[in-house]
Order: sequence, then structure tokens, then C-alpha cells
Amino acid sequence: MYDDLGRPVRLHLTAGQVSDFRGADVLLAALPDETEEVIGDRGYDSNRIRLSLAERNITACIPPKKNRKSKPPYNWYLYKKRHLIENMFAKLKDWRRVATRYDRCAHTFMSAVHITASFIFYLKE
Repeated sequence: MYDDLGRPVRLHLTAGQVSDFRGADVLLAALPDETEEVIGDRGYDSNRIRLSLAERNITACIPPKKNRKSKPPYNWYLYKKRHLIENMFAKLKDWRRVATRYDRCAHTFMSAVHITASFIFYLKE
């Protein structure tokens, strides 16, 4: 999760074979109250995520999956801001330890990611 400036705010690590929307429950539960919109890619297109965001009056800007029968609308111009999260992941992967995942244990890898994210956060101020 990132803020409107593209700085990392919350990170959550899941197993490699787990679907994107499984880890989204943890991140969406920790959203601040002043959140107005959430931008996600097609991997987060599920009715459960859309309903939980609608209950909290948060605009969901998630394009529908290609095989979805009823395709809900989304704001394409708002979706263009998604490049900020891609840029944030690219900056995380600039750090060799994170990009190659030297650490076997998840907690050790996450601590390296948190250190990297804190550098990115404070360098963007």
C-alpha cells in the first residue's frame, strides 16, 4: 500500500502461490478512515473487496477481469495513477537483497524490505 506521493505505507508478504486478493484483506482492514479511493489491478477484482470498500464509502478503481460476466465501471483516468505503485516496487527492487531475495526466512526478508521502504519513504520527502 502506498500514499498519494508513491511512498510505501503498509507492506504485507504472502506466499508465492497465494492469490492477490487473499492478502488484500489484511491491508484493506488497516486503511485509514480518510481514505477516499483505492486503486488496484485486475488481481484484486472480487465482489468481496468491492463490497467491503463500498460499505466504507471508498471508491474502488479496479478494472474487471476479462472473464467477468458483469463488468463494473471504473475510472480509467484515476487508474493511470497506478504507475506510482509500480515505481515503488521498482525502487524496492533497486536494492539487490530485496530483488534477489537472499533471505530464506520470511521475517528476515520482510525486515530487509521494511528497511528499504523506510529509505524510500524518507528520500521522497
